[in-house]
Amino acid sequence: MHIGKSYRRTEFLHWTRRKIYVLTLVTTVPVVLYQLLDLKWVALPWVVVAVLGTATSFIVGFKNAQTYGRTLEAQQVWTAIATGSRYWGLISRDFPVDREKSRALVYRHLAWLTALRYQLRTRRIWESVSSQSNAEYGKTFFTVPETETSLDHELLKYLPEEELALIAHVRGKATWLMGAQSEAIRALYAAQNLVVLHHTEMQKTLKDFIDQQSRAERIKNFPYPRQYAIINTIFVWSFAVLLPFGVMVEFDKLNAHVGGFLAGNMSWFAIPFSLLISWMYISLYQVGESTENPFEGGANDVPMAQVCRLLEIELKQMLGETDVPSLLRPNNNIIL
Repeated sequence: MHIGKSYRRTEFLHWTRRKIYVLTLVTTVPVVLYQLLDLKWVALPWVVVAVLGTATSFIVGFKNAQTYGRTLEAQQVWTAIATGSRYWGLISRDFPVDREKSRALVYRHLAWLTALRYQLRTRRIWESVSSQSNAEYGKTFFTVPETETSLDHELLKYLPEEELALIAHVRGKATWLMGAQSEAIRALYAAQNLVVLHHTEMQKTLKDFIDQQSRAERIKNFPYPRQYAIINTIFVWSFAVLLPFGVMVEFDKLNAHVGGFLAGNMSWFAIPFSLLISWMYISLYQVGESTENPFEGGANDVPMAQVCRLLEIELKQMLGETDVPSLLRPNNNIIL
């Protein structure tokens, strides 16, 4: 997540530069055919391009609204997880009679948070973080915490070695940890370390965590519909390719109103203007594509690692511990 005022213009231009190279070629070729080779028949009526541009703007706007909705829901999920985690820290500290059991419940919850964020960072084939532009930007401007250390190394901070050995070959580690948490609560109740109302409340809280985990997994495992994604690509690039064929005719009409060097050369102005308009559409499309998957490890992702680190500090301090980690520091105003 970018926590600065804004991306710098130079950053944004560098991020989209490959599209600019392609668009420069796409906008130059039609004007060369029209102006130098005198192939006037290649021109298109402006109304055709205008209709296509209107349709494209609606489609791109719809996609960006939908992809922002996915990011907003992902933020809501992790806000709910943070809220529930703070409550879990309170009841884990105050409900059990045995204080050491309280610590085990809190630490297992921190392990669940860790396993969940690592699970959500797993790559999917439809995600755009591995595209050339995004991969280059990520390598230059920020790091993804989940790629810096292994999951086992992180879990060892919260789980005893025997429990870590049990989870080693489990596919759904986050779900397994929820099961282990439920089993621990049941054991506390059976040993009369929890009264029945406290046991019920803790089980209800676990259910809320499982609900939020399922919501996060739905966002992760079900992408923006691929049929809409391909339509977006076709419309945006069709508009970018056809735009100069309509614009150069309109600029050519201006030759009747100018003199000197510009006379007969106004069509060349179609190149920069077509490039600018096409770049705006393509950039908006690229922004939407990069916002589509809020757990993929991109610059605009939900800052799961920072949320987990903040919760770790707060929950450990609830237990009276003083040896707590520091908050993660942003790289180039980006924190994950």
